[in-house]
Amino acid sequence: MPKATQTSKSNVLLLFDSFETGGAEGQMLLLARLLLESGRYGVHLACLARRGRLLDKAEQLGVGPIPEFPLTSFYDRNMAAQLRRFVAFLSERRISVVHPEGFYTNVFGIIGGTLARVPVRLGFRGETGGWRTPKQNLVERSAFRFANVIHANSEAVKRFLVGEGVPAKKIEVVYNGLDFARVTPPAGLERAEARAMFGLPASDKRPLVTIVANLRHEVKDYPMFLRAARQVHDAVPDAMFALAGEGEMMEQLRALAGELGLARDAFFIGRCDRVAELLFASDVCVLSSKAEGFSNSILEYMGAARPVVATDVGGAAEAIVEGETGYLVASGDDQAMAARIVALLREPQKAQAMGGRGKLIVQRKFSSHVQLERTEELYQMALSKTQAEQRNEAIVVTEERAV
Repeated sequence: MPKATQTSKSNVLLLFDSFETGGAEGQMLLLARLLLESGRYGVHLACLARRGRLLDKAEQLGVGPIPEFPLTSFYDRNMAAQLRRFVAFLSERRISVVHPEGFYTNVFGIIGGTLARVPVRLGFRGETGGWRTPKQNLVERSAFRFANVIHANSEAVKRFLVGEGVPAKKIEVVYNGLDFARVTPPAGLERAEARAMFGLPASDKRPLVTIVANLRHEVKDYPMFLRAARQVHDAVPDAMFALAGEGEMMEQLRALAGELGLARDAFFIGRCDRVAELLFASDVCVLSSKAEGFSNSILEYMGAARPVVATDVGGAAEAIVEGETGYLVASGDDQAMAARIVALLREPQKAQAMGGRGKLIVQRKFSSHVQLERTEELYQMALSKTQAEQRNEAIVVTEERAV
């Protein structure tokens, strides 16, 4: 991505769906804080639903009241009413860049930005297939036609979009970033103490295999993880398993763990606000998804210096170096996943070395500082391109009038 110069501070709007706890919301909130700290842009926030556990953190950023533009459908009178409010808001705040979070904010933000003649209207895609319906993909692609740039969070997502008919030249990849404070445990913390925080057996002699993913979407494929866990337990009988996440699938997964004979060794710890402590207590970290864009969990695992075993979906191979920082297995292949986990548990020194190499890669390529630098380059490039196009249009109009 070429760098461009910026002559004056421009206003950026980060448009949230809501402030529920999730990967996209967390990344957008991190970006807001980084942009504020850099001071190179004016930062504004807005949302479609003013709710969620991250709302307090958003308000603590001190950007002023966060307006809400609640939607019931893209096809009713309320949509038109909210668009009118949104267009007025964009004009009042003199927004130069609209940066949405995902599907709903893409459609609403790009349409509103177009109507308000915002110079840069970004689209964002953070996943490949498996998350949206065909109709939703069609609606989003239609909105992308009015975007200046599409921000993809991995090369895998870019390839997916190109396959869906989005022009490659319109897509820029900016990876998710990791704030290392999120995965740095308190000084002096003991592993036994960390395990006790989550109701886990405190013994450091029992290896702990951890997965961090929500329990709302089948795409996370927790059943694959549990099938692999059963095989790991057969090979390493003292192994235990932590499943960190919340969602409506909790009870059915508890039942499956019981059917697999893991009721005493699989610990459902629910929503995890102390990720650093959990990863510190873990030996191997896993992700079993059927589809991803660029997994925040994988970045957290690697940033915490833990070896990773993950399904080879989305951008996983862009972060994990096979055999160096962890292992990639085919989606659904619980036998291969189990074999890789067992190998790491049986060679703890090798596993530790893999984790260390993974942390170095995140520091170099996927830190929050790299994310900020790449995002600001994206804004500057798009703004400069728009300004050049406007100058060219003005020259053409002047020449036509002269004729």
